[in-house]
Amino acid sequence: MNYIKAYAPATVANVACGFDIFGFAIEEPGDIVEITRTERPGIVIKDIFGDGGRLPREASKNAVTGVMLHLVEHLGLADFGAEVVLHKNMPLGSGMGSSAASSVAGIVALNALLDEPLSRNELLRFAMEGERIASGSAHADNVGPALLGGFVVIRSYDPLDVFTIPFPGDLYATLVHPDIEINTKDARYILRDEVSLKDTITQMGNVAGMISGLMQSDYELISRSMVDVIIEPVRSILIPQFGMVKQAAIEAGALGCSISGSGPSMFALSRGADTAQKVAKVMAEGFKQVGIDAHSHVSAINKTGATILEQA
Repeated sequence: MNYIKAYAPATVANVACGFDIFGFAIEEPGDIVEITRTERPGIVIKDIFGDGGRLPREASKNAVTGVMLHLVEHLGLADFGAEVVLHKNMPLGSGMGSSAASSVAGIVALNALLDEPLSRNELLRFAMEGERIASGSAHADNVGPALLGGFVVIRSYDPLDVFTIPFPGDLYATLVHPDIEINTKDARYILRDEVSLKDTITQMGNVAGMISGLMQSDYELISRSMVDVIIEPVRSILIPQFGMVKQAAIEAGALGCSISGSGPSMFALSRGADTAQKVAKVMAEGFKQVGIDAHSHVSAINKTGATILEQA
């Protein structure tokens, strides 16, 4: 094959209590990457659409091509050449896994172009390098679900141990992006280096409850467990109207509501699509009360992750 077009979806990371260890994918939006093989060695960015000219065009400094360079080097393909086109379909600094979607779409497309020498799980380490390029930290809670689909748990980073767990079929996500931007590096910088034993115990209990609730389709347990006592209290100060928007989501029937990734997007989980739509409406209205436009997405959890759209 000489041409591949791949798609990778937006994701919700942390999922309240699971900082850097929980994540799930939604159906859309997502990024699209096109790769065309060339006779000239080297990977180059031919064009980027939707970024407003903000992303670097140098291959080693862009998350979508940086991961490709790592894979090509790993496979020893010194003579490989390709042109890359990136379609950014979500805003930068959104908390929706924007850089992860680019990295995953890129690495899946390249792997397909090379007749899939690596499995999806083997690609994860390469996709994580895109996060290092974008934010300085190679976390997997966005690239994991974007690559694998479903609800992902990162048990360990050293050694890397990632797996998916079952979740209720009627579980829907609401993702609301206010028209503001939070830099991921800044959002990680403000976090505390030390956490009290009391908060650690509370958080561990919620993590265990969340996993159990998802696997047993226990919506009440999911709801009780969607509490973050470590990250949310710090990061929420960066999001205008956070407390009011969260409360409105709960009152509209959401099981829980918190920050998506590093923000400013917020997410909620609900039982059923109708409730999720109601939650989306009140959350967006909450931001609009202070003059902030917000865009909403309602989706079941994406079970497949990245997909190949075209090949030739």
